Amino acid sequence: MVQFDDTYDDEKLSELRRAEEEHLMRELAASYGYQYIYLPGITINPSALTVIDEKVAREAEAVAFERHNKQLNIALHNPNNPAVQALLEQLKKDNWKLTIMICSKASLEHAWLRYQDQRSTIAVTRGVLDIDPTSIANLVKSLRGLEDVTARIEDIRTLNSARRVSETLEAMFAGAISLHASDIHIEPEETGIRMRFRLDGVLHDVIDMQRVIYERLLSRLKLLAGMRLNAHDEAQDGRFTFTIGEQTVEVRASVIPGAAGESMVMRLLDPTVASFSFENLGLNPILRETIEEELKRPNGLIITTGPTGSGKTTALYAFLRKVHTPDVKIITIEDPVEYKLEDIVQTQVGDEYTFASGLRAILRQDPDVIMVGEIRDREVAETALQAAKTGHLVFSTLHTNSAVGAFPRLIDLGADYRSFGSAVNIVLGQRLVRVLCNHCKEAYEASPEEVALIKDTIKDHPHPPQLSDPLILHKPVGCPHCNQTGFMGRQGLFEAVRMDAAVEEAILRDPREHIIAEAAAPQGIPNMTHDGVEKVLAGTTSLPELIRVVDLENRRQHAATPEAGEDDFADHIV
Repeated sequence: MVQFDDTYDDEKLSELRRAEEEHLMRELAASYGYQYIYLPGITINPSALTVIDEKVAREAEAVAFERHNKQLNIALHNPNNPAVQALLEQLKKDNWKLTIMICSKASLEHAWLRYQDQRSTIAVTRGVLDIDPTSIANLVKSLRGLEDVTARIEDIRTLNSARRVSETLEAMFAGAISLHASDIHIEPEETGIRMRFRLDGVLHDVIDMQRVIYERLLSRLKLLAGMRLNAHDEAQDGRFTFTIGEQTVEVRASVIPGAAGESMVMRLLDPTVASFSFENLGLNPILRETIEEELKRPNGLIITTGPTGSGKTTALYAFLRKVHTPDVKIITIEDPVEYKLEDIVQTQVGDEYTFASGLRAILRQDPDVIMVGEIRDREVAETALQAAKTGHLVFSTLHTNSAVGAFPRLIDLGADYRSFGSAVNIVLGQRLVRVLCNHCKEAYEASPEEVALIKDTIKDHPHPPQLSDPLILHKPVGCPHCNQTGFMGRQGLFEAVRMDAAVEEAILRDPREHIIAEAAAPQGIPNMTHDGVEKVLAGTTSLPELIRVVDLENRRQHAATPEAGEDDFADHIV
């Protein structure tokens, strides 16, 4: 008799049933007035999970998946369940501020599996998983440079202690916090395991680790971040938090497989960035006044552009804080939520909650201001433009090299360029330069070549600064305060293009970058190179640092040859 394999059909039916359940829960969430969430698409925070006992969670058909201080995010299946109502009342009595969302039963089953991870973790490494905040706080005071971190980890190697992995972990985080590192890189190679810190945007070697320590350290970090221990051939993301005194440190971790082992990068999210003010962005007076005017408008699209790590999200958070008042409803959709902002509804994308679907859902929540983490495709671009035209102030980011490059990029994505004039308010471009250390920077007389470069760069500046004679610049030296680098912190370089009649006409006629730049020139806003030279002249940064970040030579050559093709762009459209 012929045997038929029904496995494929069964899997297909199961998949359809799951999709149908998710669709149903999305509609039920809307009818209840709650937000829908798909838990397999996010990272379950272990510290949030343990707020609710597993037995209670299963009885109430609920799970806590994210927490920040006393703010707790809960997903539940049925708001009318008496058990869940009792649970919510108890949490409120315990002073938790709750954000409630609706999810499917499959989502809950996925999240409840994390309880098993927590049990096995405690059983295997009881008392070892926790990061000791007291030890880290004490180490932060003693670790003043990369050499101190290296020496401390080398000392730990010689200890024959069961806490060797824990102490290495504490030294690593204490060093990163003390030196204000933005990222920790752990990179396995054939010859060893390299640990590096990113300080002010530049990677610095810390130490080569022993493989046995690396393997145990990686397991510990994966457990902390809520990742799966037995998955070694796939990328994983997670996050965890720990508290040092009054400071809560949030760590976003990413693991990818490699030939020599799994590579982990941890981003240390500085909580002070969430309170970063508009005044601290480092905008020049002209651009600051321009942006303040745009932020007062009730609708329109404001875009920040630049490469990864150029401070776009920080700028958007500063804008959000600038426009935030008690009578304004602000909703964000991010990937992921990097910093928690008080009194603002922040959502995170997942498998079922994309930028496009999330943005459409947000529009039904009656917002005044919307922040979209990134415009990635045509659907998001079109929806953002439509939202900007229908009474919403929309903030977003775009990966381009300059402000004028945003318009061709939007067209490449498939957005209707005819709507730019009525939807876009302003586009900003930005980079980050390192700031010279005030304790050791040294003044010197600029060379003739440097003077010529600066004069050539500012010759088309709308409001050129006066140059002293002789021209005095500053250079890095290095001291204990700046870890011998000569720099402490970073500041933005900015440029912007406002949407006016001339820019709109240029986009419709010929949306090449130099054509749009020519149309925007009468606005009198300094470009990024002008802003950079002003910061060099003010002693904020050095000329070599500016050249490292912005290609002055290429910019000037590009600006000098706009006549390369003055024929109408429309002539080339088929």
